[in-house]
Amino acid sequence: MRSSLLLSATALSLGLASFTLYPHTPPAPLPVDSVADLAADPNTTDEVPKDNKLVIYQMMVRLFGNQKTTNKPFGSAAENGVGKFNDINDKALQELKKLGASHVWYTGVLEHATMADYSKLGIALDDADVVKGRAGSPYAVKDYYDVDPDLAVDPKKRMQEFEALVQRTHKNGLKLLIDFIPNHVARSYKSDAKPAGVVDLGQKDDKTKAFAPSNNFYYLPGKSLVVPKGNDPLGAAIKGPKEDGKYTETPAKATGNDVFSEAPKIDDWFETTKLNYGVDYQNGRKTYFEPVPDTWLKMRDILVYWAKKDVDGFRCDVAEMVPVDFWAWVIPEVKKVKPDIIFLAEAYNPKEYRKYLEQGKFDFLYDKVGLYDGLRRLMRGEGKTEDITKVWSEESRGFSSNMLRFLENHDEQRIASKDFAGDPLRAIPAMTVSATLGSGPVMIYFGQEVGEPGRGAEGFSGEDGRTTIFDYWGVPEHQKWLNGGKFDGGKLSLQQKQLRDFYSRLLNLCSSHEALRRGRFYELQDANNLAKEYNDKDLYAYLRYTDNKRVLVVVNFSATQTYVPTLKVSPAAWKLMGLDPLRNQFTYTDVLNGRAVSNTSRVTLPPLSAVVLEIEPLK
Repeated sequence: MRSSLLLSATALSLGLASFTLYPHTPPAPLPVDSVADLAADPNTTDEVPKDNKLVIYQMMVRLFGNQKTTNKPFGSAAENGVGKFNDINDKALQELKKLGASHVWYTGVLEHATMADYSKLGIALDDADVVKGRAGSPYAVKDYYDVDPDLAVDPKKRMQEFEALVQRTHKNGLKLLIDFIPNHVARSYKSDAKPAGVVDLGQKDDKTKAFAPSNNFYYLPGKSLVVPKGNDPLGAAIKGPKEDGKYTETPAKATGNDVFSEAPKIDDWFETTKLNYGVDYQNGRKTYFEPVPDTWLKMRDILVYWAKKDVDGFRCDVAEMVPVDFWAWVIPEVKKVKPDIIFLAEAYNPKEYRKYLEQGKFDFLYDKVGLYDGLRRLMRGEGKTEDITKVWSEESRGFSSNMLRFLENHDEQRIASKDFAGDPLRAIPAMTVSATLGSGPVMIYFGQEVGEPGRGAEGFSGEDGRTTIFDYWGVPEHQKWLNGGKFDGGKLSLQQKQLRDFYSRLLNLCSSHEALRRGRFYELQDANNLAKEYNDKDLYAYLRYTDNKRVLVVVNFSATQTYVPTLKVSPAAWKLMGLDPLRNQFTYTDVLNGRAVSNTSRVTLPPLSAVVLEIEPLK
């Protein structure tokens, strides 16, 4: 079937690609000897992909449902507002499901150190000297067995409100992850909600010893903590509770980022203390894993507690700062209770990836240092497409199905911020690669889909291109989609609606299309790099295919240049797909952008565009 296509100005504004019809030219004849050896072909690997195409929507619960727009720097919860568990209602969840999400990562659920006063509930008031931000960091956990009272309409019933959110999430056909922060806790850690019979962290520690295998913390005997000078968590004009630089801790404990000094620096994780998993850091990192350390047992019990509350997985904070031996032991222990629960590791060392998957038993790892960093450079006009090749051919070779791909999360700068790309449309080619390069999970961060730029000095967080995790705040562009709790995008601009539509089409496609869920991968840079219409510095192309379905993905990272290449599939790739271009002609349908069928692989790629071409033999 032939069809002529018009590209509207609206589509052009989003960098969508179009077809132009030209006479069909079949690829070069297939070699007659045999199908290429996958292991030897430099354009692919012999990995058998696993169908792990989770689509994770990460949200800061504190911010997601907040409708207030005051946004006063260092503002209180009353002034700036705070989102609640109950804000995440059926309508919100249905809209996330329509967007393409299969899982929601509820970030900031556990009770953490804060400057909010909940002493009437029996929760001790924290000392501002060791709290970052008015709302506090969700990664300075104060009670592993409780949830943040800020997130409840009725703080006395906070756990019931969280449990209702779990049920509501499942009722709407979604699964949920929460954070597990195993490496460190707030200096004020004390569990008020622990089940009967649970001995609290540090309760039986021998504090006269710097290290003991049975201790939960590391100590600096004879020394007292010195709060870093210059710490001013609420700015010069406001004093937080007990903010006087005189916080006492004797003996001092080691700081969360492996600082064994009583005087951590201002840029250390000084608000946290390091947990002891049986590694003597100050004596050659000698390990004491037999008998099973007390901290291991306590952490297992915490994970099982939440598994029994029917959470579906854990995003494990700085997982590589905890011994892999612990994960190898604890993950199977938790899966005895809930076999299908997933463990996702925040990981940054490619040399350790295989160990944390195979020995450590993680289901998924962050692909930050490889794919995220490479795509970030390309989005900023600083990178090269060879960085993508390095990811699949080296860094995650053999286990790409276990790598979580993303362009935003709470730690990273917003794409639309001036600190990153300055334009949310630069995500179109990069997000297409992130979602379709492999059969592993993909993630977006709330507000990413409408181009939230993370503007403003929210307070402790400052003007850094990120959405704050430390302060009470309204997230302006996200709030336009929130639209007073209607969750209908009623206040979004036309361009924002188009951007969100792109994310929805992409995420739904990658989770529903057989070739993208579990297809093999074949890079086409070599096949195309001699064509003068194909600039491999800006363009990146690859195949994903099964026995029944195959797609050709091509993206244009250039912000200024339009390309009109005829995309070439190598003879080896045709053979691997089980297709014979000598006997068949093929149709190419852009299943990402909803373009009509064409019988040519020549496409128009405007700046910042992407196509996903489904290849079918012409019948």
